[in-house]
Amino acid sequence: MGFLSVLSCAHQWISSRLQPGDLAIDATVGTGADTLFLAQKVGKRGQVIGFDIQSEALTLAQARIRKQEDSAQLGSISLLQLSHDRMAEAVPETWQSNVGAVMFNLGYLPSEGADSTIITETDSTIAALQAALDLLKPRGIISVVLYPGHDGGSQEADAVLEWSSALPVEKAQVVIYRQLQREASPFLIGIEKK
Repeated sequence: MGFLSVLSCAHQWISSRLQPGDLAIDATVGTGADTLFLAQKVGKRGQVIGFDIQSEALTLAQARIRKQEDSAQLGSISLLQLSHDRMAEAVPETWQSNVGAVMFNLGYLPSEGADSTIITETDSTIAALQAALDLLKPRGIISVVLYPGHDGGSQEADAVLEWSSALPVEKAQVVIYRQLQREASPFLIGIEKK
């Protein structure tokens, strides 16, 4: 058996933390794979809020969720056409310091025909990461999948590395999962709130 893909590793890390009834956030909905995964993990008593700036992404995610056979077992899902940097103002006040997991899958919408020039932006991503950390409960986790191989991706990855490396160890523990031989390969950062 080989190493896990960065997406599979992110799902494994999140699976080990989320419990039925938890609150979770998909900061970058894309095609809805992580949104659906989170809704499965929190179960019918849990809640998931997803953010994306593209209506096409939300349409793709809704279609994926509708196809789910065990939809009665999913947590409640709210999809918002908003930038992830508006997370703190968009979630209910009761979510403050109560979120179990926040997933980020940065880059562009991975769908045929999608506009690959619409990408996550460094400034909004850093603001969203800070908001996510504030929303987490103790031992809650943030997963961030980064793609340095596209235009703008390496700058965003560098900024996320700098931001997460500077977090005080009393506040959070940060780990990285990365193939070292390929500089442009996707990689994963995990942030656990203390």
